[in-house]
Amino acid sequence: MQRFQKVFGRLQAAAIGMVHVGALPGTPRSSATVGQLIDKACQEAEIYKRAGLDAVMVENMHDVPYLLGGDVGPEVTATMTAVCREVRRVCPRVPCGVQVLSAANKQALAVALAAGLDFVRVEGFVFSHVADEGLLNSCAGDLLRYRTTIGADSIMVLTDIKKKHSSHAITADVSIADTARAAEFFLSDGVIVTGTETGRPVDSKELKEVQQAVDIPVLVGSGVSTENLPTYLRANGLIVGSYFKKHGRWQNEVDLDRVDRFMDRLSTLRQKLR
Repeated sequence: MQRFQKVFGRLQAAAIGMVHVGALPGTPRSSATVGQLIDKACQEAEIYKRAGLDAVMVENMHDVPYLLGGDVGPEVTATMTAVCREVRRVCPRVPCGVQVLSAANKQALAVALAAGLDFVRVEGFVFSHVADEGLLNSCAGDLLRYRTTIGADSIMVLTDIKKKHSSHAITADVSIADTARAAEFFLSDGVIVTGTETGRPVDSKELKEVQQAVDIPVLVGSGVSTENLPTYLRANGLIVGSYFKKHGRWQNEVDLDRVDRFMDRLSTLRQKLR
């Protein structure tokens, strides 16, 4: 927990705003230049910084349909590194992280190291599951050895469990609490609980089960809004993307009014926790 507090500055309800980079070179919806992608990402990061969010995270969400892990090409890694370096420059004192879809976890660590970021979000850390991109297998052993090999042990690895957009039938006999304990045993720096898909709220019962099962940070990874914020206030971190966008849709631009409303509500609730 001390490491989480050192990076994010608090132990409860650290607000992490998502920067969804436009479609990258080589992907079906790619249309912008790398420079344009960088400018847009930096604009969104600047909004989050001015609104007082605790951290920002960059993600290649527009790269649909996603490739799996090792099939993600060097053009994606290179562009994400360029984007993240500039976001880091815009937010020199705000914790910054990255996720590279889908399950391109080594690439994310490489980007984070090159860009001077603080954390990565990874998929498929423990247990196999079937995602819409295909079968994801556990990567914990390989990934953490890679982190050590490249000298990136200072970068936190925050790991999804029973992740969204996936079927978990093959591990139906493994509870989400058991999955969280396995991630903790395999040296995760924090686990992320999500709803069934992007923008869907987390089951509050599942969140509580995970919080009671582990002694590492537990983050909410989808569906957080001003309306349900009190439900998730005692989570260590709140990863917010869809709610911050116009009309609450992740595909849209960041809406400053929605960001401000959320942070005002969060500030009020935090006062009550003291």
